[in-house]
Formats: sequence, C-alpha cells, structure tokens
Amino acid sequence: MMDDFICPHCRTKTGGEEFEKNLRVCPRCGYHSRLDWRQRLGITADEGSFTEFDSEMESGNPLDFAGYREKIRELQAGCGTREALISGRCAIKGCPALVCVMDSRFMMASMGSVAGEKITRIFEYGAEHGLPVIIFTASGGARMQEGVFSLMQMAKTSGAAARFGRAGQLYITVMTDPTTGGVTASFASLGDIIIAEPGVLIGFAGKRVIQDTIGCTLPENFQSAEFVFEHGFADMIVPRDKMREVLARLLRLHGYAGKAGAAGVSNG
Repeated sequence: MMDDFICPHCRTKTGGEEFEKNLRVCPRCGYHSRLDWRQRLGITADEGSFTEFDSEMESGNPLDFAGYREKIRELQAGCGTREALISGRCAIKGCPALVCVMDSRFMMASMGSVAGEKITRIFEYGAEHGLPVIIFTASGGARMQEGVFSLMQMAKTSGAAARFGRAGQLYITVMTDPTTGGVTASFASLGDIIIAEPGVLIGFAGKRVIQDTIGCTLPENFQSAEFVFEHGFADMIVPRDKMREVLARLLRLHGYAGKAGAAGVSNG
C-alpha cells in the first residue's frame, strides 16, 4: 500500500494511489512534485518505445575527490541508473523523438562530464538522423566534485545545441523542478521552444545571493515558472497531465509525424 502524500504547499493529505493516479500532482493546489527518470519516461513515451543510449557511461574521478567514487556507486544502486541523466530514443503519440531526462535524486542531477557528453551525443545523433531533441531539465547546476571538467560542459552542450540548430532540427526544453545553475545558463535556456511545469524553480544563482549582491528585495515569486514566463524567459507553462499531448502536437506541427521508422534506428 502506498503512503499518503502531504503537500508541502497547502498541507493537504492525499491517498498514495490517488496521488500517483494524478501524476504526482496535488489535487487541491496543483503542486507538481518531482519525478524520477522512470516516472517521467512512463508518462511521456509510448509504451515499450524507449531505447536507452550510452547506458554504460559513468563518471570518473578526475580530481581524485575523496569519497566521490563511493557516492556514485551508492546512488547508482539507489536510482537504478549509472548517472544523473538518461538519454535515448522513443515515440510520443507515434512521433519519434530523442529524449534526455535528468533525475534530481542523483546528486541533485548536477551536470558532470557524463551528462555533458550524453547531451552532446544526443544532439549529434539527432542532426545526423533528422530527429528532434527533448530535454527534461532538473538540476542544481555544475558538479563541484569534477571542478573545471564540469564547468566546461556548459560550453560543450551549448556548442552542440548550436550545431543541432544549424542542422534544422527542433529542440524543446522542458524545465522541471528545479532547473538552476550552470544547466540554466547553458543548454536548458537554448531550446527553440522552452516549456516549464507550473510552479517550478528556475534560475541561476540563489535568491538570497542575488539580493545580497544587488542590495534589493526581489519579488516573492521570483524565479518561479510563472515569473520567468511573464518576463519572456519561457514560452509556455504546461501542466503535467497535458505535457504529453502538447509535446506530440509540437512534433506534428514541425513535421515529425510519419517518421516513426526513424525512431527505430539503432545507436552504436
């Protein structure tokens, strides 16, 4: 039996089964709780259509950071994946797509060298095979345990996104909670279409850091999806129960319907 869910925003208690049926969204206030990579793919991809890319890729320890390798092993066992980002191909209501999903359980989905390499490979594969890319972002930013190797992923993924754009393919970003730091400052903000789930945290530096730096009090809803949408940073806010249909509609509008066969191309 599933545990009841108590919403951190409105404190409403919802039965576990009802909460799962409602896609882990509070039925009273609409709070969107975080999803892991399996849950996200389960509500996005057509059943049985997802094939993972680069499943054996995992982080090294370039700085010989104490305890890093042990922490990675622990998270791999708990999250059922080798890294914080899962990538692969799937179909969404029959339309082929390449997807990346960040899982905040894995070191807050911090972007290390593996995440940057997987994203770069997805863009290269999409450009070569004429497929769109959809990235579900959820990250605390760069991974400090990898130092400059992590920071370089900002430039690497941004360059890959630019080359993908020049190849004429569609890139959609779906910002989920939270999307912050170097991820926001790089590939998350470069989508041709930027979507956000309701109420999620989107920003670069923390609110208190910014206030202390500029000496001003920021609005209460600063760095919320609604705030960044109002200021032109996101193109639309889409509730979770509508996300799959919206993505499929965008793929159809951009000419990807009828290319289902392309989704079956194998990745070495």
